[in-house]
Amino acid sequence: MDSSLDALYWRDELLQILYWFHGEGLGETVAACDLLPLAGVEEAVIQLYLDQLADNGYVTRIGGAPPRYRLTACGIMEGGRRFADEFAGLTGQAHGECNNPDCACKTLGPRACTTHTGSTIA
Repeated sequence: MDSSLDALYWRDELLQILYWFHGEGLGETVAACDLLPLAGVEEAVIQLYLDQLADNGYVTRIGGAPPRYRLTACGIMEGGRRFADEFAGLTGQAHGECNNPDCACKTLGPRACTTHTGSTIA
């Protein structure tokens, strides 16, 4: 699991998870074992890529056994960007009032709702 594609995949995946943890208040610092339920791989794999994130400045390694990690400002920015890209289709969904499955608000957001307003966005 040390190919360049694997490294890119795990960088993106772990930054998204860490950003989500940070944003939801689930922990400012995490250990590899904290990420097991979300990553779906062995702890050693998570540890390897967390160390790479630290080496590249996305996280700060905090001593201890096991070591813990905290997103840096760069990690927050990059994690947020990757998280937004990954979930763009979900975060721009309808406003919850429209029951029309074909309404534009399902993909373009509440301003595009034609069911409740009778018009489209300009």
